[in-house]
Amino acid sequence: MRYRRDHTPGATYFFTVVTERRRPIFNSAAAVQHLRNAFRAELAVRPFGIFAVAVLPDHIHTIWTLPEGDGDYSTRWRRIKSRFTASLDWTPAKVSPSRERKGERAVWQRRFWEHRIRDEGELAAYADYIHWNPVKHGLVSEPQDWPYSSFGRFVRDGVYGVDWDGGKAEAIAAKVVEMRT
Repeated sequence: MRYRRDHTPGATYFFTVVTERRRPIFNSAAAVQHLRNAFRAELAVRPFGIFAVAVLPDHIHTIWTLPEGDGDYSTRWRRIKSRFTASLDWTPAKVSPSRERKGERAVWQRRFWEHRIRDEGELAAYADYIHWNPVKHGLVSEPQDWPYSSFGRFVRDGVYGVDWDGGKAEAIAAKVVEMRT
């Protein structure tokens, strides 16, 4: 069975994008800055809205809203991933034969996961999941301590209080798992 992606024009999507073999390539401020630059370059060419984001050492969670009449997030991701990869001054030690034939550097998993957000409840649950993720992975004890997320913007905009703790981590994870099925 072939997986069919949802490409609803103007829709809002939750994405998970993972590095190859979960290599922690975003473990430095410099690497995250390269990723930001790749996003900015793509936004200048093919705009979209970024509602929430968290960059963890080996994966990214984000929520995007595409422009009216445009459902092409795949090209955006391909170009962001390519720009980021081109900015690197290293190559993984071992590349599979199929990646070598295609000239790939094995920085990213080839695929990514997407889910179209269908209502405000899903939007809130996925944003909570994104902001709680650094805590879930043991990177920080409080969401506000993770420097590579939109959590601070949510606090500044009054969406979260500064003491927001995401409720219970299990409840957030359960909501997201429930929505994925």
